[in-house]
Amino acid sequence: MHLTDQDIKDTDQIKRLNLINSITGIKPANMIGTVSQEQKTNLAIVSSVTHIGSDPALLGFISRTFGASRRHTYENILEMKVFTINQVHSAIATKAHYTSAKFEKGISEFDQCRLTEEYIDGFKAPFVKESQVKIGLEWVETIPIRKNDTALIIGEVQHLVVPDEAVDDRGGIDLEYTEGMGVSGLNTYYKLQKSMTLPYARVDELPDFIR
Repeated sequence: MHLTDQDIKDTDQIKRLNLINSITGIKPANMIGTVSQEQKTNLAIVSSVTHIGSDPALLGFISRTFGASRRHTYENILEMKVFTINQVHSAIATKAHYTSAKFEKGISEFDQCRLTEEYIDGFKAPFVKESQVKIGLEWVETIPIRKNDTALIIGEVQHLVVPDEAVDDRGGIDLEYTEGMGVSGLNTYYKLQKSMTLPYARVDELPDFIR
């Protein structure tokens, strides 16, 4: 199959949506936890969480903003300046998936999808108790992407909760141990399996088969 940009534009909307959401491969499945000023919690599954930097520790994700439909996650982050990222694992993947349903503002996806709010050290945004990797972030900035009315939301890590057994001596997290899930497209989930760990790549240490 070879599609030009015009072919893609001419493709049926649903097929195009699935196709373009799948071409980047497997992405990490996470849930964003937020709370409004009225103390109404919100939970939304996303597949766009990405590393921004390690010093300071910054993560980001893509969100639609104030376009045709209201985005409760984004509104809550603007109000409260905090949010959480919670890893999806196999035991909660189905519940996590249904947080993508378009519930009315004020109706908590925690309640509707039978997930448990958890608060850590007075941090205002809710964590997902059932998640094994939980990150509390303070909002840093929003970078608008005008082409499609979205934005990159960037936060600085304030709390990181990971099972001790999942962290190696060098600080790496074993995502197979935490049963982290990946997602392709909008609704296809994959279990993660560790394949190999390679050394840091240095020019003077290339393996013989590459030289």
